[in-house]
Amino acid sequence: MSVFTIQGKTVSAAGAVEVGGVKAGGGQVVIAPDGKTALVSRRDDNRISVLSIDGSKVEYTKRDMTAGVRPIVLDIASSGAFAMVASLAGSATGDNDSVSLIDLTAKPPRVVDTVGVLGATAEGLKISPDSSVAAVVVHNGSNRPKDSPFYNDAGKLVIVRVTGKTLSRVAEAPIGHWSQGVAFSPDGKTILVGNMVEKDYWVFRLDGSTLRDTGQRVKVNGGPAAIRTAEK
Repeated sequence: MSVFTIQGKTVSAAGAVEVGGVKAGGGQVVIAPDGKTALVSRRDDNRISVLSIDGSKVEYTKRDMTAGVRPIVLDIASSGAFAMVASLAGSATGDNDSVSLIDLTAKPPRVVDTVGVLGATAEGLKISPDSSVAAVVVHNGSNRPKDSPFYNDAGKLVIVRVTGKTLSRVAEAPIGHWSQGVAFSPDGKTILVGNMVEKDYWVFRLDGSTLRDTGQRVKVNGGPAAIRTAEK
């Protein structure tokens, strides 16, 4: 994992940290709001590793957690109390995948709950600004050939509620094909989901446990693989 420092508008290389070796595979890095901890997903050996950050010094703490099979996308709540990670084992087998809750207040951090997302390949994940729910984008076989037994003519947007140290599914809605990134508006009521095949973003409204497709579509020039909204 490469480390960089940012000074004003200048980005500089600050070294590298080896986490898991060649068997770890690709993954994602997220940094906690206090800037002192980071998590790294390790897709190929099914681990999430904890890093410590002290200024420009980043170290592997040797604390690894297990959450689902082939964990990939991560997010840390704005409260800093927990993180969530989604798995994509079903991308190869067609089986349903899962999302897991990581308690960052525990010493050491640990996985405390896991729920299924009722579809294969959970490849998009974002926790709401108020840390109450997470939006999970599930391919659901929408990126497979139409003659595949695992093909579905729509992906899924699944809303998962966080209550203390437990997760529960509260809503879902169909989305496009081969969908990827997801983002919340600052008030947590609008959700954008990017669809690679349609080359657009779909706009949803979330009111408590009610998820509604507004019918609005925002076209882009290519397949949108990721999205991020400005944060305070």
